This record gives sequence, C-alpha cells and structure tokens, in this order.
Amino acid sequence: MIQESPPPVRREIPHGGLPESTLPFLMDPYGFIPRVCRSKQTDLFETRIQFEKTICMSGTEAAEVFYDTSRFSRANAAPSRIQKTLFGEGGVQGLDGDAHLRRKSMFLELVEPDRVRHLSEIFERHWELMLDDWESRGRLCLYDEMRCLLTRAVCEWAGVPLSEEEEPKLIEDLTSLFADAGSVGPRHWKSRRARRRTERWAGELLQKVRNEALEAPAGSALLAIAQHRDENGKQLDLHVASVELLNVLRPTVAVSVYIAFAAVALNKYPVTRDKLIERREGYDRAFAQEVRRYYPFFPVVAARVSETFEWKGYTFPEGRLVVLDLYGTNHDPKDWDRPDAFLPERFPGASMCPFHFIPQGGGDPLRNHRCPGEGVAIELIQVAARFLTLRLDYTLPSQDLSVDRKRLPALPKSKVILSEVRRSGRF
Repeated sequence: MIQESPPPVRREIPHGGLPESTLPFLMDPYGFIPRVCRSKQTDLFETRIQFEKTICMSGTEAAEVFYDTSRFSRANAAPSRIQKTLFGEGGVQGLDGDAHLRRKSMFLELVEPDRVRHLSEIFERHWELMLDDWESRGRLCLYDEMRCLLTRAVCEWAGVPLSEEEEPKLIEDLTSLFADAGSVGPRHWKSRRARRRTERWAGELLQKVRNEALEAPAGSALLAIAQHRDENGKQLDLHVASVELLNVLRPTVAVSVYIAFAAVALNKYPVTRDKLIERREGYDRAFAQEVRRYYPFFPVVAARVSETFEWKGYTFPEGRLVVLDLYGTNHDPKDWDRPDAFLPERFPGASMCPFHFIPQGGGDPLRNHRCPGEGVAIELIQVAARFLTLRLDYTLPSQDLSVDRKRLPALPKSKVILSEVRRSGRF
C-alpha cells in the first residue's frame, strides 16, 4: 500500500502587533521590519502600511521567494509617491514578463564591463580636474562634491550634453529625485517638481536625437534609449524614454551616498585605509562591497502577489502587497558572521549568493529586479576609495558623522566635511 504524505500544515502569518504601521516604519525605515521579526521570532509578519494590508519579509529564504517572477509582479507595487518621484511612471522597475526582459536587456548592454570601466575613467578624470580647486579651499563637503562630479561624469558617459548654465540645477534636481522622494511635505513636493523638470529636459534631448537635430555618440545611453524598441517592436513613448534616461543618470549620482559612507568607514576603521594604501589585490572591491552591505541605502522593495500561493504553510493571497527588507537581510545573523562589524575580508565569498546580499535588489540581474547598475556602484566606490587613500591627504574636522536613519537614503549627518585637502605622494 502506498502511504500518502500528510497535507502541509497551514499557518497564520504572524501579526505585527499594530493596526497601522506607516508611522513606525517612517520613523525607523531600516530597523522597523528587523525589529518586529526579532520580537515575533519570524521572517515575516502582516501589518498595514498606508492603510493597506501588507506582508513584510526578511532574510535569504524570503528574498528567494520574493524574486520568483511566477509568484510576484512589480506592476502597481511601489507607492504612487515613489513612482512620481524616485522611479518615474512607466519605467523598467514596474514591468513584468517579456516587457521587463526586453527593457532590462537594454540597460544591461549599457553597463557591460568595458562600458563601466569607461565611466570610471571619466569619473577619475573629473575628480583629478578638481584637485587644484580642492587644495585652494579651506573646507569642502564630500557628498556635495561627489554629486557634482558624478553628474558631470555620467552625463559625459551617457552622451548627454550639459552646459555650465544647466549643471547646477540638474545636479539639484537629480539629487532631489532620490534624496527627497521618500520625504513628506515640502521636500517631497520639491522632488515632484524635479521629476517634472528633468523629464521635460530629457524628453527634449531624446526628441532632438530622434529628429536628427542632435547627434548622440555611438553606444551611448542617450542613443540607445532614443532608438530602443519594446517587445512589440514599437519605439518607446517619449515620456517613458525620458524616464529611462533618468534611470541611467539618477542612480549614478546616488552613488554619492555610498562614497560618503566609504569616507566614514575609512575614518572609523583605519585598518581598512592601511590595507587600501598597501594595494592588496582585490581589497578595494571587497571594501566597496562591504560599504554596500554595512551601510543603509534604501530599506525595502515592494511587489504584489500575482496568484495566490502557499509558502512554508503561509498563504499569500492574490494582489497582496509584499515588502522585502533589504537592510535587515544584509545584516541577518543567520547568514552573516558578525553582521554588525565592518569586515571587507568577508568578501568575495559572501557575495556569491544572489539572495542574502541584496543592497540593490536580489536574484538574476536580467530575469529579476536586481539593479542593472550594481557594477557601476561597485566600480565608482572603488575609484573613490583609491582617491581617498592613495591620491589625497585631508583632515576630518570635528563633525557629526553619525547616520541619519530617518532619511531615505540614509546619510552621515554632516555629509562628510573635509579640510586641508592636498595631493599625497603615494599615487
């Protein structure tokens, strides 16, 4: 007689304990989900966020199921306020299926290794050009300087013409798209205005390329996006194309956040500076990876359940909003030895799993919603680490380098002030 296996045990998803969790999440966006998970001794719980039933998940196993494209959809998952600021409407982040694969392949072609190296070389050149100015100044804000240099570098790399008159406003607008998107009140509305302005500006450039009034460099992001055709062979709507051009520029400028944290790490953990100065093979990349793991960037990502399914006995109903905890997963003690210690030596081995190291999303970069610009961030942080240790000497005056975790993304409160900047003799 064949013995049938027992039916799976059905379980209720633990409740987070609060009828509405929007305010607690906004007050502690990086700590809210890990804290509730620890208190409930679980990797998932249910609550309400913005008055909508939401399942919050954390950890490697949660990430693996969250990035199963047969179970989850990105359409209508991100809050409207984020779509209208950070992502833009119609961009790759909200696509699924063939439409997502087709659009994502375009971005992955733009960030092939040779192209990323070219961007890093442009970034280095722009940094080098600023050294005389830096030496002549008494103090400077590293975060602000990086926003400027990264805007110049990525526009040149992407084939986007940028005049001296346009540059200051574009820097502020691109920054506002990521730095003010998650805020409330005046800062959020500032981000919405920046979104409208930058989309108009990007749309005008793209239209000029399509009309042959502007010649975009071969292989550039500007040309690729202007010419891209969707899965049905149709040219992208001009508004959508402008959103995608900004999806090249904005995330690159946002690497300024990671570079500010890299400077904090070099100050707080001087042994890492020593090892970078010694030019240990692969250590600059390991350092960049640990900056991305250790410091908070964006706290969560969202998706919706495509069809009702069971996982570990829990029912995920169709249409339910699900939020995956990025920061907590990157600090999960089940997967990370001494997760609250800054240890570049833990890489490269720990970076091999695509679901427990997810600072910019998880899974496969093409098939899942892992950020295609991840390699760009790693390369640019490495450039910054080399400049801050081998190319420059400087002093960190008294300042507040603690992390403002209520900001999205988080930042050192002082944004890293440098003084007495001068060229070193180590390069």
